[in-house]
Amino acid sequence: MVEQRPRTERDENPLERADRNFAELLQELRVTQTGVQILFAFLLTLAFTPRFPSLDMAQRATYVTTLLLAFLAAALFTAPAALHRSLFQRNVKPAIVRVSALLTHIGLYVLMLAFTGSVLLVVDVTFGRGAGIAAGAGTLATCLGLWVVLPRLVRHRVTSTAGRGENSGPAA
Repeated sequence: MVEQRPRTERDENPLERADRNFAELLQELRVTQTGVQILFAFLLTLAFTPRFPSLDMAQRATYVTTLLLAFLAAALFTAPAALHRSLFQRNVKPAIVRVSALLTHIGLYVLMLAFTGSVLLVVDVTFGRGAGIAAGAGTLATCLGLWVVLPRLVRHRVTSTAGRGENSGPAA
């Protein structure tokens, strides 16, 4: 009887891998894009509410900065589709995947700042500046923890487990 070792690599060529990676990236963007669109729409409507004129200059600066960050996040998250469309059938899929992954990575950091600004603004208007700053800091810390620290911990755990020869599952 031949002992079968767990597969750690997929049986795919570079173009198949690029296609799969791009499909996975687009699926991630579908999830993220909805939240960004809702946030952006919410921010666009705030300037037309009756209470908006009563905001102080710091609140208005937070609002405009957050609005621009939400726009930038939306632009970064839609750029992979535009890039793919403009380079469709040009045999550059691996490059599209690399650039799209970078744009998405940057977009997540920008979205983190847009979330932070949104929470800061709403809590500042509702409960005051100190509470707004605390809530904004908590939002930033939460996003950093879930989006930066957690993936690094998982990667470290998987890497150290693989180094000991334990099954860490198939490669992505």
